[in-house]
Amino acid sequence: MDVRTITEPDLPEWIRALRTGFLASPEVSEEDIAFRRATVDFRRTRGVFDDDRCVGTLRSFTQQLSLPGGASVTAGAVSNVTVSPTHRRRGLLGRMLGEDLREARDRGDVAATLIAAEYPIYGRYGFGPATWVTEWEVDVHRTGLDRRYSGPSCGGRVALVEGDAVRKHGPALHRRLAASRPGVVGRPERWWLQATGQLHHPARTWTRPFYALYLSPGGEPEGLVVYAADDRWDAKRPRNTLTVRDLIAVTPRAERALWHYLLTIDWVGTVRTGYRAPDDLLPDLLPDPRAARVTTHADYLWVRPLDVPRLLAARTYATTGTLVLAVTDPAGPAAGRFLLDAGPDGAHCAPTNREADLTLPVGELGALCLGDGSAVRLAALGRITEERPGAAARAELLLRTARRPWCPDEF
Repeated sequence: MDVRTITEPDLPEWIRALRTGFLASPEVSEEDIAFRRATVDFRRTRGVFDDDRCVGTLRSFTQQLSLPGGASVTAGAVSNVTVSPTHRRRGLLGRMLGEDLREARDRGDVAATLIAAEYPIYGRYGFGPATWVTEWEVDVHRTGLDRRYSGPSCGGRVALVEGDAVRKHGPALHRRLAASRPGVVGRPERWWLQATGQLHHPARTWTRPFYALYLSPGGEPEGLVVYAADDRWDAKRPRNTLTVRDLIAVTPRAERALWHYLLTIDWVGTVRTGYRAPDDLLPDLLPDPRAARVTTHADYLWVRPLDVPRLLAARTYATTGTLVLAVTDPAGPAAGRFLLDAGPDGAHCAPTNREADLTLPVGELGALCLGDGSAVRLAALGRITEERPGAAARAELLLRTARRPWCPDEF
């Protein structure tokens, strides 16, 4: 098997293999080729070739990942990973991913990220689930919200807008979200063009959604929601479902106002929230929280530390303290013993010869680094080892964040 970065002539065959791996039609159109040509970095796009046939795919790109405290670090985002069903269990994913991770560390990336299609795969390569998502389906008529609601009581307002307003205000709102919430990944200009219909993915049907901004009492945008609704009636009664495609809010009043708006739109009987942070204000925002039924709760963004000192020094911590971590990493780049001297105003982290407080695999550090995982729970599960009594509890106090990290985007 020939594992290599692809060139432009390889692109149609690479796309066919990608579509095969995701059980889509293997037919490749000129629109598919043009779209991919504009998005892939050929230096970071790999294929596995059996003679002339591509049987494995992987690509990566540069991504900004937000950390607790508002800083962001450069990560290598991994995507489009497939191995054709005829070539499974031959180590092809490990070869592609191993090459990509080595190059990421050489570039100076602090971590690697991905969205795992299946849970058991990526822990073998040092990734750990760093954020989770929850999706609710809300029975609007059971919420207990006043159906005569006419707008936010805080003095702000919700305004329906067009795509140009989204492209104008959305990037700044997203940057503010990233500064206040760990786990948020960057949205380049191309993301906003696709979200507003200026660019179309050839494999996806795009229909124009509704866009609404929350404006503060002073007129400043503090939140954005993108949603669509079906048109279904039964016996002269509306049975419509509203689906949230995107909702970002940089203040609690914006978050409350946008949910209140969505849950009181006429003719809507059900609201599907999309993938939200598990500690979203829903369902406790509702007078009757039982109106919101969990339909999905799952791992989402996985993180693979590559440079432990830079990753841990870039974030802030809930309290002041020190911790010596012995990180095991069979693949090498993150292995070592590190002294973390942490606090709310910043941290310092460096290799050390001191005795370890905790020993943990690199994937478990990935699960903890954004503030969501529980060191105490991982110790109870036998996945990390306390070398000193109470070290897991100390790690818990240092690493946890008040609001859970959240990644709003698939990639």
